[in-house]
Amino acid sequence: MDTDSARPAVTELRLSAFKTHRGVTLPLGPLTLLSGESGSGKSSALQAYEILARLGSGERLARAVEVVAGGASACVPAGARPDEQGRRGFRIGCTVDGPAGLVHLDLAVQAEPELRIVGERLTGGGETLLSTALTDPARPAVQAAWYTAGTTPVTRAPLPDDRLGTALLPLRVAGKTAGQRLVLAAAEQVVVALRSAFPCDPRPEAMRAAGTGGAGGDGALGRQAADGVAGGDSGAGGPGAGRRPGGRRGGGSLGGARGGAGVRRRAGGRGGEAGGWAGEGDEEPDEGRLRSSCDNLPAVLERTSRECARRHAVLVAAVRDACAGPVDGLRAVPRRPSAVGDGAGAAARPGAGPGTAGRGAAPGTQGALGTPGGPGASDARTTPTGRALRTAQAAQAAPAAQGARAVQALPAAEAVQAPHGLQAVLDRGALGVMPVEQLGDGELRFLGLALVLLTGPGVLAMDPVGEIPAAQQQLTVMADGMDRCMDHRQARELVSLAVRMAERGHVRLLGTVRDPSVAEGLPGVRVLHLGA
Repeated sequence: MDTDSARPAVTELRLSAFKTHRGVTLPLGPLTLLSGESGSGKSSALQAYEILARLGSGERLARAVEVVAGGASACVPAGARPDEQGRRGFRIGCTVDGPAGLVHLDLAVQAEPELRIVGERLTGGGETLLSTALTDPARPAVQAAWYTAGTTPVTRAPLPDDRLGTALLPLRVAGKTAGQRLVLAAAEQVVVALRSAFPCDPRPEAMRAAGTGGAGGDGALGRQAADGVAGGDSGAGGPGAGRRPGGRRGGGSLGGARGGAGVRRRAGGRGGEAGGWAGEGDEEPDEGRLRSSCDNLPAVLERTSRECARRHAVLVAAVRDACAGPVDGLRAVPRRPSAVGDGAGAAARPGAGPGTAGRGAAPGTQGALGTPGGPGASDARTTPTGRALRTAQAAQAAPAAQGARAVQALPAAEAVQAPHGLQAVLDRGALGVMPVEQLGDGELRFLGLALVLLTGPGVLAMDPVGEIPAAQQQLTVMADGMDRCMDHRQARELVSLAVRMAERGHVRLLGTVRDPSVAEGLPGVRVLHLGA
């Protein structure tokens, strides 16, 4: 089998019978944008991908289909008639390329009257590696047969009908024969690719409410990238990557928790459910890992600026290109208790002068929130030469000490409360400091999506496969309504940033756009027009 492709990736999405789609096959490249009129099925395609990703992460079927409003019944193709037993369902699948070559996964899901996976087929290398079928409707199980190529050609055993059988194989297959090792390699490849998906939908209203978000958690961002820029270089395989407080590594080649291969149990969570998809009540939120809505943006910015100056500098440059007005810096600072609830916060008080916003300036040189008269204030910070010098110095030293200095600048009583009162602010040069919640909706969405593209699984609220080296994984960002609220210039800047990140081979993007012209002339971008 082909072993040239080191990083598993979904290269084809099949919507055989799903919502408005029938017999649709979507080829997916490193950068794929779906366009079309309203109702053409752009969002439905991403929902099908997310269902597969959730199942690949070990989630139960009932929870996986919750991504669709209306649940499983809403996934059934329009006009589908029930059979004589009153059964209706949908069919989806994907192709994953990687070290094991092309591996195809197809699912048949019964949505009514009972939700269950009634058929699953995994093929690769010219062999049927796994097939399942519902033989006894009275039992919550399917009969599975996987390739062995030993003294007996296949092994048969029951598997639960509410989980993806492919994700369970690493716990069931011994790997003693060549056929079993082929099955394990194919299953691992599919699970790694599906678990590497991160749906991102920044919500401006939630991001504005994040001005009082929690402190950034400890992390390994600085250890995750050799050059500090590529998103996927932030390795999921590093120490502590993808692990949650109290999490345990289970058995199986993918570190599976009991009940699901490749799934780690989270603190307080249920065994077999993927950390990247579990509900908010399953564990205390890790504020240092960016959630899909980006509602904990300040805490994550505090972490990224502290742990990787180069990557943070790229983010600042991208935000500068997308925002109106000057942008000399982007950071998180402790919000003073007296400023909580006042809308703009202390960072935007009228008294804040030009000396509060030098590019890359460390908070300790300007007071806690950039108030005038802070220690070390100087006219040099407002001159081009002074700002350039401060930028070079900040790239070397400021990010590592920024959070600590900001807290030290507060009185002791306020410093205690600082971890629960971070606020993200923009340094606007001579215009002073402005909280990011004052940005427009399009600017906030750009900021959130740019941050995702520039980071990796170790900084995102997902549960990547820690047992697989980071060099063998690709992060797939799913962005429904990618250009929502943005003007043409902002959307094009965002796609251009995605192109630069995808060139490094560690980040892929599947998004939907209203205006496909935002990708015109950009290399490597595939635009698929639906409903045409």
